[in-house]
Amino acid sequence: MAKLVLPAGLLVLALLGVPMLLMLRYSFNSFDPLYLMKEAFTFGNYARAVVDPYYQKILLTTVAVALASTLLTTLLAYGPAYWLARMEGRWKSKLTILTMFPLLVGGVVRSAGYMALLSSDGLINATLRGLGLITVPLQLLYTPGAVVFATVGIVLPYMILTLASVIESIPRQVEDAAANLGARPGTAFIRVLMPLSLPGVLAGSTLVFILCMNAYATPLLLGGPQFQMMAPAVYDQFARASNWPFGAALAFLLLVVTVALTTLGSSVIARRYKAG
Repeated sequence: MAKLVLPAGLLVLALLGVPMLLMLRYSFNSFDPLYLMKEAFTFGNYARAVVDPYYQKILLTTVAVALASTLLTTLLAYGPAYWLARMEGRWKSKLTILTMFPLLVGGVVRSAGYMALLSSDGLINATLRGLGLITVPLQLLYTPGAVVFATVGIVLPYMILTLASVIESIPRQVEDAAANLGARPGTAFIRVLMPLSLPGVLAGSTLVFILCMNAYATPLLLGGPQFQMMAPAVYDQFARASNWPFGAALAFLLLVVTVALTTLGSSVIARRYKAG
């Protein structure tokens, strides 16, 4: 078995590990307007990324959007995931495929679709005007709310499918036993189903949070020029400012914060699961 896994492990190491180590080395170099990057070993890039109020705000915005999107995604996914997990018959496979279908479309295309939905002449404003509820289009696009709304819509299938697979493994008899003992549906959900489905919450929220922290197309297209998140900021340093050392430092700062918050959240949920 180890011999079979070894080639795949070496391939992953070559495609991901080596470039990441190279980027880490770049982050300690210094920027030179003439030569773009001079070999050095300085923590100045990291100091600037942490101390500069502009990048502090970008990092806090990224964390806030990722946390809000993850929380909303978890809340919205429970109902569809439970329905999909408890469904029987031929419709279950069809609805599972239908849930997976948005994942076949690229994030840029889906973000463009949300732009058409939220724009001044989009479906929402056109419907509200048609119903006579508004006379002036609402400013839905290029707002933080638009970014969170679109991000939730993009990552929701991941959470639904992850939760559904865990809920499906929970015997239905457990819920029936709770009902026979007098527990109301809400009580059974909080006291029985939710604790047993926490592994799905842990796996799904971890995946969703990582995707939200590293979102690029959605904040860029729906947030507007005044709304900044870390992934577009990293791209700007590499592609526009040509400051590779600072861009690499921002990228690793994003990586460290993502791993730290993911580990913290996972440990909290794991402790709650063990306590339950």
